[in-house]
Amino acid sequence: MEVLSKYNDALQRHLNETVRVKEPTQLYAPIQYIVTLGGKRLRPILTLLSCDFFGEDFNKAMPAALAVELFHNFSLIHDDIMDKAPLRRGEETVHEKWDINTGILSGDAMLILAYQLFENYEPHKFQELAKLFSKTALEVCEGQQYDVDFETRDDVTLDEYIHMIDCKTAVLLGAAMKMGAIVAEASESCKNNIYQFGRNLGIAFQLQDDYLDAFGNPETFGKQVGGDIITNKKTFLYLTALKGSSAEEAETLEHLYSIAPKDPSDKISTVKSIFEASGAAKAIQNEIASYTQKANNYLDAVQISSEKKEKLIHFGDWLMERTV
Repeated sequence: MEVLSKYNDALQRHLNETVRVKEPTQLYAPIQYIVTLGGKRLRPILTLLSCDFFGEDFNKAMPAALAVELFHNFSLIHDDIMDKAPLRRGEETVHEKWDINTGILSGDAMLILAYQLFENYEPHKFQELAKLFSKTALEVCEGQQYDVDFETRDDVTLDEYIHMIDCKTAVLLGAAMKMGAIVAEASESCKNNIYQFGRNLGIAFQLQDDYLDAFGNPETFGKQVGGDIITNKKTFLYLTALKGSSAEEAETLEHLYSIAPKDPSDKISTVKSIFEASGAAKAIQNEIASYTQKANNYLDAVQISSEKKEKLIHFGDWLMERTV
């Protein structure tokens, strides 16, 4: 998306300068590896964009944006270990390329490096940014724990699932935008409303990710399509399909989510058919649209120009139409 390109270019330059391989290389090489795999870099870009849109030089938000990107990648390394995921952005995950111990330690180092970046700010901004970062980081850990807990529960509700993805994914998107507003010294109202804009867009973003996990194109998605089905994750699609299916299909779905066949292709195919027949595939698309609209409602109260609001609305629409 054109409006994001200038932020992405600047971010890439600073990321290359910030993440360098040094001794011990076994600690730092995996850090450089995961951040150079690419990805959308939406969160740090939104930090820069938010700062810019509130009238401040976006380069002043660069340390905060880099902290967001390092934290996000730290969480991905650990998530991939927990999920036993073989691919990340179409390449080997860190624990597959090296080993689990390396993944854990390099991830820990990334978290510490992220905190160090806030030291670039004067005391009052450092305190506000670090406080938001700590709160968000803990919420992300809570979301990950809920995600793990849900794998062994048979009574997960849709509300619980939405709360889980809110913690695991959405709060970081909201925090990324609020950090830009903090650096730009926006009003309290603007900081809170841009946070809620990002947060609701984050829920829509994760629901879109869930949809693509099942129905995405393997050549563009960058992760193993059907990964959530293979690992029996009780996503919005699964929970909705369970409610909307016939008794026979619901029984089949529950059975398939209790097994782990060596060749999961038939399992994935059958589950996807139930997702479509039950209306779950359509329901998740409606939910994505609903949370995107909630985000735009918060945007209405933000004190920026109509032109900038239109760009953010267009960004949200683009995000939900993605295939990767």
